[in-house]
Amino acid sequence: RSLSRSLSLVMAREKTTGKMVAVKCIPKKALKGKETSIENEIAVLRKIKHENIVALEDIYESPNHLYLIMQLVSGGELFDRIVEKGFYTEMDASRLIKQVLNAVNYLHDMGIVHRDLKPENLLYYNPHDEAKIMISDFGLSKMEGTGDVMATACGTPGYVAPEVLAQKPYSKAVDCWSIGVIAYILLCGYPPFYDENDSKLFEQILKADYEFDAPYWDDISDSAKQFISSLMEKDPEKRFTCDQALAHPWIAGDTALCKNIHESVSRQMRKNFAKSKWRQAFNATAVIRHMRRLQLGSSLGGSFGGSMSVDQPGQNSMPAKSMSVDCASLSRKDG
Repeated sequence: RSLSRSLSLVMAREKTTGKMVAVKCIPKKALKGKETSIENEIAVLRKIKHENIVALEDIYESPNHLYLIMQLVSGGELFDRIVEKGFYTEMDASRLIKQVLNAVNYLHDMGIVHRDLKPENLLYYNPHDEAKIMISDFGLSKMEGTGDVMATACGTPGYVAPEVLAQKPYSKAVDCWSIGVIAYILLCGYPPFYDENDSKLFEQILKADYEFDAPYWDDISDSAKQFISSLMEKDPEKRFTCDQALAHPWIAGDTALCKNIHESVSRQMRKNFAKSKWRQAFNATAVIRHMRRLQLGSSLGGSFGGSMSVDQPGQNSMPAKSMSVDCASLSRKDG
């Protein structure tokens, strides 16, 4: 049983301030053999503070559980928002990718590699039209030491860089590849690599075998294609860094087109991502998406200083259940 299936994510409101937060509840028995994973996530989250990254606000523990008090993001998943829109352009995609690049560049400057960047981990801060994008789920993140490279295979099939699949040592360049894959999908609605057979899928990725297919890419600028190709470069030494990507005209200039591409992109997104193995059946961020459907203004008594009442969304959007956590019996976990 995976750690992500053992934990739950609930919503709570601090009584004195009314502030909504997300509480990741982790049974300690589920951590057996996985202590390194959660300790790594906590170590990473303690270090970072960026406007486009979900923040860890506090940590508590009881004899049986660990509670991560997280910043609440309620705006839903990236692709869902795009499909719901009636108007969507290259410029919109450029602005989205710029936010991701800024956040990942911040991580890289701190020596942190996310290693699992994918649309499911990109959430909107709130339901408002101009809401910012937030990066979540640092369970696979890794701290780089000076000159360190990593060699542990991880990430989600379809978004992982060739060097990861080749089981070669790799570095922060893997995140830049993943951003390129996300940018590709944002402009056409389908993945650059796909095959029901994992071996064939991995073979495509290892060769960086992707195309800008007609007619789906006919209305997309050459600048956008060049930008993506610079990130989805097979050789990590030649691949764009975040700094280079942020300086590219498609991000920093005015080459991103303003033509409405919503119809074609949303059609492909519905077709390719509604029921796809690219989507995990359930993970921690999946629960955050359900929060969007909850009534954030509901009355939730309690306080972190005494007891807090939380709404717990079901896996399949079942009616929310209320549970009480006695925070007086919890101890703050220092690190």
